[in-house]
Amino acid sequence: MEITGAEFFVKALKEEMVNILFGYPGGQAIDLFDALYGQKDIEVILPRHEQGLIHAADGYARSTGKVGVCLVTSGPGATNLVTGIATANYDSVPLVCFTGQVATGLIGNDAFQEVDIVGITRNICKYAVTVRSRQDLGKIIKKAFYIAKTGKPGVVVVDLPKDIQQAYGNAIYPEYVDIRGYKPSVTVHEGQMKKAIEVLEKAKKPLFLIGGGVNIARAGKEMRQLVELTGIPVVTTIMGKGAIPTSHPLYIGNIGIHAGYAANQAISECDVLFSIGTRFNDRITGRIDTFAKNAVLIHIDIDSASISRNIAADIPIVADAKKAIELLLKKVRHLNCEAWLKQITAWKEVFPLTMKNKGLTPQLIIEYINQAFKSSIVVTDVGQNQLWTTQFLELDENRQLLTSGGLGTMGYGFPAALGAKLGNPQEDVIVICGDGGIQMNIQELATAVVQELPVIVCIFNNGYLGNVRQWQQIFYQKRYSGTCLRYRKRCKPDCVNPGQICPEYTPDFIKLAESYGACGIRVKNAEEIEAAFTIARNNRSFPTVIEFIIQSEENVLPIVPPGSPLNEMIMEY
Repeated sequence: MEITGAEFFVKALKEEMVNILFGYPGGQAIDLFDALYGQKDIEVILPRHEQGLIHAADGYARSTGKVGVCLVTSGPGATNLVTGIATANYDSVPLVCFTGQVATGLIGNDAFQEVDIVGITRNICKYAVTVRSRQDLGKIIKKAFYIAKTGKPGVVVVDLPKDIQQAYGNAIYPEYVDIRGYKPSVTVHEGQMKKAIEVLEKAKKPLFLIGGGVNIARAGKEMRQLVELTGIPVVTTIMGKGAIPTSHPLYIGNIGIHAGYAANQAISECDVLFSIGTRFNDRITGRIDTFAKNAVLIHIDIDSASISRNIAADIPIVADAKKAIELLLKKVRHLNCEAWLKQITAWKEVFPLTMKNKGLTPQLIIEYINQAFKSSIVVTDVGQNQLWTTQFLELDENRQLLTSGGLGTMGYGFPAALGAKLGNPQEDVIVICGDGGIQMNIQELATAVVQELPVIVCIFNNGYLGNVRQWQQIFYQKRYSGTCLRYRKRCKPDCVNPGQICPEYTPDFIKLAESYGACGIRVKNAEEIEAAFTIARNNRSFPTVIEFIIQSEENVLPIVPPGSPLNEMIMEY
């Protein structure tokens, strides 16, 4: 029996066990949506913007471990996915994005709503392809899902021309895929691992550095076992946070430009740095020539291209994080790190990670979340809100953190939280945003309301694009250029006194939330935190927006100045 390409598309999704599809219709995708009409096995979620759509699919994928699936039309529908594609691909999130396209005979003729989405996205995704023949459709979709979720996960873009959607062909979906030249590493090089263990066992100041690869591999349980077996202290990147519980006595904290003093100092003084699943990007290294300069560097990563790209590895090991950790558990022994741990503890006691200002601070809000939401998914946007969350949020096997790490995408948090809630309906989902980032995809309040998603939206409102404002304050003599969100045309162009005679903030987030059918609460004092969250938690069929009015010049500290080593930190300002 022959079926249309659109009907085959639906069959393929079912074969891949897709039960939630994030889609936005349009002329070149209308046949695909028609084939989806009335389907009971696949729920189509209609966000209010394609960027909100792909961030929601991203949050769904990160929180569940499944492949997130998107469907949009051609032209602007496809180009609106670009930021989300780059965001997910940087953080190794498995997505398959289907885009409608004009008929094959019109491609290259500047047809209405035609863009070369494969050409546009080729450098920001794992694989991109236009289907040119109906008989290749099954093979290409099967390959797309396989590539997205194997090896180092990533984003695959499948462009579906209109005539391919309408053409008839066989209904057989392939059971297997074999891609010449694509053979993800599934074994660990035992010779290299033996070298690594020999070096590790001679160390006096060993340190584990854990990146997002450990969380992607779902290897947290094994990582904790390894840490406890060896007695070696641990630091993480932002994306690796939660790989072991943050309350664990061997966990020091995040490293990088906004890390705690002890974590950065440990990197600077360790003699063996055993890294698993990180790219060593500039946000964690500081000045490269000073990074872990006294250490032998062992680097495990599933992507060979990530090893020695930024920091040269002395012992490189290409392997899946979980498989490598499992092998280490069989080979390593407990090390005597008592003197080293005593030194690290002293650093933490002298320079604790804390906010010193009084009143309503981000630290107080996040600490309440730690106390009241023991089992939850916390999603952040990007900026100061993200950095405060990664400093103070406690993570363990019952609480998960989702955030845009590699690309640092403002507007990510809220729609990603909706995707996480759709994938985990029984979990409390809390999103922490700034007043700037929330406005980038605030239209998704409509999606949250119509889907009856009781997500709790925390807006840290300081009236600024806070992270850039902080840099302007510390490094640019308070020249607050383009960062004040209370600016009106009548304001002085060189204002340096926020909050003195400023206009009213636009919009009124409480009225805006209520206009969508959500609940809105404004919190100005620390004493109001508990009551606001209690109301939010009791709203079980619609979202709650809590606007926290925080100090306009509240800063994220410590901070490593640009071009400085990690251990040269500004502790107070």
